Amino acid sequence: MASNYYEPEDLADFPDITQYAPDQGTKFFDYYGASTLAGKLSEREKTLIALTVAMTQNCPYCIDAYTNKCLSLGISEDEMMEAVHVGASMMAGITLVHSTQMRKIIRKKSM
Repeated sequence: MASNYYEPEDLADFPDITQYAPDQGTKFFDYYGASTLAGKLSEREKTLIALTVAMTQNCPYCIDAYTNKCLSLGISEDEMMEAVHVGASMMAGITLVHSTQMRKIIRKKSM
């Protein structure tokens, strides 16, 4: 049994999320398209942001899609890895900042 929950070929099914709810799916794709096109930020910058979010949110489909898109835009491996480190450090910081809540409870219980 060498099955994987995330099958790479399932990414091709993504456009079909409009099935059963075409209005919401179409609106999502309109929003998605508008937000990922170049604006104040370049397509290149937005693609690196998307790759970083994909990494921090553990989405194999997005990692696949945005790694390939980065490569197609000429983004280097070093630039992608630098972006991944930004995401990793943000996730570490977010985890650590939540220790404030834990420490607050500990202090309260220690009184």
